[in-house]
Amino acid sequence: MNSREYIENICRNAKNASRIISNLSTDKRNKILTNIAKMIRERKDFIIKENKKDLEHAKEAGLTSAFCDRLMLNNDRLEGMAVSVEEISMLDDPVGKIEKITVRPSGIRVGQMRVPVGVVAVIYESRPNVTTDIAALSLKSGNAAILRGGRESINSNIAIYSVIKEALSATGVSQDAVVLITKTEHELVQILLKMDQYIEIVIPRGGERLIQMVTQESTIPVIKHDKGVCHTFIDSSASSEMAIDIAVNAKVQRPGVCNAMETLLIHKDFPQKESLLTSLIEKGVEIRGCGRTVEIIPNKITPAAEEDWDMEYLDLILSVKIVDTINDAIDHIAAFGSGHSEAIVSANYENCERFLKEVDSSAVFANASTRFHDGGAFELICQLQPQVQILHHHG
Repeated sequence: MNSREYIENICRNAKNASRIISNLSTDKRNKILTNIAKMIRERKDFIIKENKKDLEHAKEAGLTSAFCDRLMLNNDRLEGMAVSVEEISMLDDPVGKIEKITVRPSGIRVGQMRVPVGVVAVIYESRPNVTTDIAALSLKSGNAAILRGGRESINSNIAIYSVIKEALSATGVSQDAVVLITKTEHELVQILLKMDQYIEIVIPRGGERLIQMVTQESTIPVIKHDKGVCHTFIDSSASSEMAIDIAVNAKVQRPGVCNAMETLLIHKDFPQKESLLTSLIEKGVEIRGCGRTVEIIPNKITPAAEEDWDMEYLDLILSVKIVDTINDAIDHIAAFGSGHSEAIVSANYENCERFLKEVDSSAVFANASTRFHDGGAFELICQLQPQVQILHHHG
């Protein structure tokens, strides 16, 4: 079987399975998810063993510590994956909900019903937890899923996928409802992106290059995000303790994820600039700063280049700029932000309100870390259903 036949067979089977999964009862779809969570816990040793193979290959290839952190699975992370799947199972079922029913002058009732899309293809990179995230969200919303993870996490993804297949089989549902592409040839992605007769939506999850490639190559509608150049602005009135806690959390907790802070903006009148920068440096953060930032700790801060302000490092590297006013902070974010997550730390209510109103981003925080920008933290589910018009004659 050549590459095109391999991909077309996967897509055809997923399309057939999508008609089955879309008509399953809420209880049955939830049962699949609880089975997945249960089996993640039962097979955790096997999954960790396979994950170690990927970690060894990553280290041999000289990949960064932040990259390896995104790739790594342990007992805590597997438990988190299981809990996440269980939480999705407990959400309200979005399938079949009818909203906005109105009666037109003709007597026709018009409403909107949420229905599954069909087949969703997701192309992602190093984080193997995405495998269960997307599988669970797709099954909950009545969609079939085709998953294409990165070469660097192939052993982990295959191990996790074996759990998903077993959970589907144990519930009497076609294993084609969720399919992992287990071959790693790059040409397979380009073929997949042309399968518009089977796939309704493609979602790339990863870095800028992946998203650009998918957008350019796909003949299927794409739901995409930009890179995560996230900012935190420390206002002059900010509590020093709060500023340090939030900045350290936003940069250090998991530097290799898209909601980690990449640029720190500090008001020139914030009195604890040196303490703030020192706290980050002590956590292993490399700081690339503007001229005024370098002057604060000359021997420990590297001068920033112009391209640093637009950089998603995904590592323990941080751009820092001293600004004169909140206007300058908002202007900088408008010029260099990617629209992902931005935060202000301030005791000034009016400045917080202004920042929340004027900063154009997917999530804007006041006195909180950008790391809170997460679907689970917000108790949100990606509802992959269009709303179709329901017509009924009244009379």
